[in-house]
Amino acid sequence: MLAYLFVVLAVLLRLVAGTGAFATLGFSLVGASLLFFGSRMPRKHFWIPAALLIGSDIYLNLRVYQLPFTLDQIVMWSWYLVPCFIGLLLRDRVKPLNVFGAGLGTGVGFFLTSNLAVWAFGNIAYAKNLSGLILCYTKAIPFFRNGIISDVVFSLVFFGIGALVAQTQHEGAVSKSAAA
Repeated sequence: MLAYLFVVLAVLLRLVAGTGAFATLGFSLVGASLLFFGSRMPRKHFWIPAALLIGSDIYLNLRVYQLPFTLDQIVMWSWYLVPCFIGLLLRDRVKPLNVFGAGLGTGVGFFLTSNLAVWAFGNIAYAKNLSGLILCYTKAIPFFRNGIISDVVFSLVFFGIGALVAQTQHEGAVSKSAAA
């Protein structure tokens, strides 16, 4: 249940930020929520957070930003599954260093993938040469910093909350069995 809650929070933050009420400038719960979801839920459920995020993209692009769809969106929609699969690697290996590394990898992977897709297929008219690609990545650096920070910090927070909930449930079960 916690995995779904974190994904819903990530989607809600995107929607509120997308309407201009709370601009995040790349600071997001998305990567961390997908990592946590992948570590806790069966693979057959991975479509659920992807569908929620795709729905929020469609709403924001059509209603708020009024942007046409381009191939970079399909690349990003595919990327939503990547942190879920990285989360699979964390199952039974949830340690602070592993979570830190997964959060860092998610942030770097998103930066590299999203900006390559924007350069290659997006609405922004970057020159289709090496200087255009470098310019695309350079302009994204402020978002990269915030994306890395949020992916790492919220991954540690979400997994920490998950560990606290599990510990509390375990202690509750031990107390009940001792009382019986």
